[in-house]
Amino acid sequence: MRGPKPTPVDLSEAERQGLEKLVKRHQTPQQIALRARIILAIGQGQNNTEIARQLQVTVDTVRLWRQRWLFLQPISLEDLSVEDRLQDLPRPGAPPRIQPDQVAEIMALACEAPADAQRPITHWTGREIAEEIRQRGIVEQISPRHAARLLKRCAAQAPSDPQLADAGRTG
Repeated sequence: MRGPKPTPVDLSEAERQGLEKLVKRHQTPQQIALRARIILAIGQGQNNTEIARQLQVTVDTVRLWRQRWLFLQPISLEDLSVEDRLQDLPRPGAPPRIQPDQVAEIMALACEAPADAQRPITHWTGREIAEEIRQRGIVEQISPRHAARLLKRCAAQAPSDPQLADAGRTG
């Protein structure tokens, strides 16, 4: 027994071009490209089951993106671009305890030589940098493991001669 027909989506020429551009662009994340393909197929009048089978996703995924597109479609493209319409919604959860400006301070500290902070070491370790972060009052509490994870995550942004001993190790 078939369910109700899904709500049709009429794509404007600008929306269609924006979606096709996302699908063809090499830098588009695969998740966004897939969502763009889903919306393009919806715009061609295909039903959820056909699209799910064709793109190898669940019917629920197609249904979700049809509903989300319909919800966001009345907003002008100047206010909300095609790519922004295909982004994930914010997830629930606690806000981050370490703010971006504090992360920047931690990265600046990691680029300093430990000797500048009167540390008897040549390269920062997770334990040493966590202790220095607390001492300088950048954050009240941080574990050595978390400090090392922050350094590892930001290692690509560090200068070519960082003062980190174990940014790749945790502990």
